[in-house]
Amino acid sequence: MPSPSLSKQLFQMTWPMMFGVLSLMSFQLVDSAFIGQLGILPLAAQGFTMPLQMVIIGLQVGLGIATTAVIARVLGAQQIKKAKQLAGLVLSLGAAMVFIMCLLIWFSRGLLLGLLGAEANVFPIIDSYWPVWLASCWAGAMIYFAYSVCRANGDTKLPGLMMMATSILNMILDPIFIFHFDLGLNGAAWATIVSFTIGFCIILPPIFKRHWISFSWHNLPIIASIKELNSVMTPAMMSQLLPPLSSMMATKIIAGFGAAAVAGWAMASRIEFFAIVVVLALTMSIPPMVGKMLGAKQFDDIQKLIHIAVKFVLAWQIGLAIILFAIATPLANLLSTDVNVVQVIESYLLWVPISLSSLGICMLMVSVCNALGVSMRALTISTLRLFACFLPMIWLGSTLFGLHGVFMGALVGNTMAGIIAWIMYNKAIHNLQKTITAKDR
Repeated sequence: MPSPSLSKQLFQMTWPMMFGVLSLMSFQLVDSAFIGQLGILPLAAQGFTMPLQMVIIGLQVGLGIATTAVIARVLGAQQIKKAKQLAGLVLSLGAAMVFIMCLLIWFSRGLLLGLLGAEANVFPIIDSYWPVWLASCWAGAMIYFAYSVCRANGDTKLPGLMMMATSILNMILDPIFIFHFDLGLNGAAWATIVSFTIGFCIILPPIFKRHWISFSWHNLPIIASIKELNSVMTPAMMSQLLPPLSSMMATKIIAGFGAAAVAGWAMASRIEFFAIVVVLALTMSIPPMVGKMLGAKQFDDIQKLIHIAVKFVLAWQIGLAIILFAIATPLANLLSTDVNVVQVIESYLLWVPISLSSLGICMLMVSVCNALGVSMRALTISTLRLFACFLPMIWLGSTLFGLHGVFMGALVGNTMAGIIAWIMYNKAIHNLQKTITAKDR
C-alpha cells in the first residue's frame, strides 16, 4: 500500500518548511517592532517601499515556483544532468532578473514615489534607504532560489533549517545595526543583507557537494528552457501580486466601519497568517513531490498524495477553528485593550476560522496546478478566489449585515473558493492524464 509511505514522505517534507515559515514570520514581526521605534518618517519610507517589495517578491517567488516544478518534473523523468543544468540556469537567470528589477526601481524612484503620493520630506530618507534595501532584496532572492533548488531535489530540511538560522541571526543583528551602530532604518536592511549573505554562503556548498547544480550548459537548449520556466513563472508571479491588491480593496470596504474595524481586521489578518502556517508549509513541500510523480507519469500516486493532503488540511483547520472559537474572548482581550477592537476580533474568530479549511484547499490546489505545469489554471483559481468569491462576498455581507456581514462574507467566499479550486484541479489532472496517455500511444 503506497498511501502510508506517501503520508510519511509528506510529513518529512512538510515539517521543516513549517518551522521555516514560522521563523520568517517571527523575524518580520520583530523587524517591524524595531522600525516602529524610529519615528514617523522612517515608517512612512518603509510604507512606500512595501508595494515595490511585493513586486520583487512576486518575481522571485514566481521563478522559485517554476524552478521547483520544472526541475522536479525533469528528475522524475530521470534526466539528472538536465536538472543540474536547469538549477545553474535558474540561479544565473534569477540573479540577473532581480538585479535588473532593482536597478529599474532605483532609477525610476522619483516617478514611482510620485505615483505613490510620497511627500517631499520622505525623499531624502528614501535616497539613503533604497540602495541598501534593494541590495537586501537581491540577497534575499539569491538564497530563495537556492532553497527552491533544494526543494526541487526533495530536501526541505536544509532550507527549513537555514530559514530558521537566518531569521534568528536577523533578529539578533537588527538592534545592533539599527541602534548600536545608529544606522536607523538602513540598519534593518544591513542586518538582512548580512544574515542572507551568510546563509547563502552556507547553503551553496552542500548544493554543489550533492551535485544538484551545474553551470556547464553544453547540450542544454537554453532558450527552450527559459521558455519552459517562463510558462510557469509568469502566471505564478501574477498570482503573487493579486493578494496585495485584494487586501487593499478589502481594507477599503472595512474602513467604512471606522478605525477600530480596520485595527481589528489588521490584527485578525495576523491571526489568520499564523493559523494557515501548516497550509503554507504544504504549498512548499507538495510541488516537488507532484513534479517528480508527473515526470515519472505516476498519476495514481499524485491523486493519492493530494487526497491525503486535503484530508489533513480539512481535519487540521477544523480542529484549529474549534480551538480559536473556544478561546476567542481571552485571545481578543490579549491582543487589544480597546473594547471596539476586541469586538471586531471576536466576530472574526466566530465566523472566519472554520472557512480556512476551504481556503487551505484552494491554496493547495494553486500550488499543485503549478507543479503540474498548468499555471494558467493556477492563476485562474487565484483570480476567482479573490475577485469572484472573497471580495464580492465580503462586500455583499457588509451591505446586508454591516461589519459582522464582512466576516460572514469571508466565510462564504473562502468556502466557495475551496469548492471551485477542487473542481478545477480534478479537471486539470484528468485532462493532463488523457493528454500524456495519448502521446505515449
